[in-house]
Amino acid sequence: MEFFKIRRVIPFMRYALIFNVISLITFSAAVYFLATKGLNFSIEFTGGTQIEVHYKDSADVNKIRDVLHRAGYKAEVQIFGSSRDVLLRMPIAKNQSTSDLSQAVGKLLQAQDASAEVRRVEFVGPQVGAELAQYGALALLVTAVGIVLYLWFRFEWRFGLAAIIANLHDVVIILGCFAFFQWEFSLPVLAAVLAVLGYSVNESVVVFDRVRENFRKMRKASVPHIIDAGITGTISRTIITHGSTQAMVTTMLIFGGPALHYFALALTIGILFGIYSSVLVASPLVMWLGVKREQFVKPPKKDRRDQHEGAVV
Repeated sequence: MEFFKIRRVIPFMRYALIFNVISLITFSAAVYFLATKGLNFSIEFTGGTQIEVHYKDSADVNKIRDVLHRAGYKAEVQIFGSSRDVLLRMPIAKNQSTSDLSQAVGKLLQAQDASAEVRRVEFVGPQVGAELAQYGALALLVTAVGIVLYLWFRFEWRFGLAAIIANLHDVVIILGCFAFFQWEFSLPVLAAVLAVLGYSVNESVVVFDRVRENFRKMRKASVPHIIDAGITGTISRTIITHGSTQAMVTTMLIFGGPALHYFALALTIGILFGIYSSVLVASPLVMWLGVKREQFVKPPKKDRRDQHEGAVV
């Protein structure tokens, strides 16, 4: 489906070196912030206290969050089960026990609403958080390896290597943004990072498919022109797909509340850099790795009968 068609091939590869330098600088900055500042892990990774609070009527999550924030508490607040039950996830400060924290929070919430009742208090140890971090890193590794193998078998090893470098470029930049601004890194954000990996590789596959077709059709064109034609031919599809996806993600970002804010923010960064990396990182890398027409177009086999043609017996 195309809303418009660009007649003139845009020379993206003419500026490939500039794009790669920009990507290298951005990637290096993200790695630097990750190494110096680190990620601001949520309670799911660092450990803390879970407090279940019951109300007589429907709970107002925003008011509860504001009350805790004004009192100096950092908390994740969400509806748990029914609309009258709220689950709080809170880190424990130094020299503070779980019971002291739950009592202080209970009194604070009862001052706002006398029907607030603390029903359950649980301590989430940092060991659980360490396991979640390990499993998250393992999930990223397995996803990356799967993408490389898929592209290797479908196209050629140069495409697989270029795609995984571009996709990891997106992931590192997302993590770098979270490290620089110290946004909270939670399990929903990790899910968004994994979603970006799959989303970015889909765009790379579309571009690579068109490039492979052009190698077979455009016999006299140069490699940069073939790649430029492949990218130009998919621009309309890219605008439709990414525009529709970003519209939904923007809705979550604006109206989803704090529970979905960082999830949608990670997806937004991933979508924007996914477009950039698929077009202006992966494609130049394929060119630098030495992709050629001979890798896609097999020479015609000679007929054995031609070998004996004209022979005298």
